[in-house]
Amino acid sequence: MASSSSFLLTTAVVATLLAVGSCGSALTLTIGKGSSSTSLEIVTNVAISEVSIKQKGAMDWSDDLKESPANTWTLKSKEPIKGPISVRFAVKNGGYRVVDDVIPDGFKPGSVYKTGVQI
Repeated sequence: MASSSSFLLTTAVVATLLAVGSCGSALTLTIGKGSSSTSLEIVTNVAISEVSIKQKGAMDWSDDLKESPANTWTLKSKEPIKGPISVRFAVKNGGYRVVDDVIPDGFKPGSVYKTGVQI
């Protein structure tokens, strides 16, 4: 009976480790050094694609962000960028994820925002 219990315990531990190990990283957004009231630089901790943002009061998503190396997305605007800002991005397995109001008004370079979205 002891060996049966040990086997079940071992199986449960291995299953838990596999489940935890298969979880992706949580998406984190860092405001880049080049950000200002008319420029937004978003640096992600994981590779994402097709990034769009929606500023406060906007009806549509802005697809004007340009991708740079090192997981950086940049928006240059003639008008001040208004927060809170929602971020939409494509995921590997298809579809989009949206993080509402993740970047607040008055964002500052170096600020880090955790989304809770697993990638």
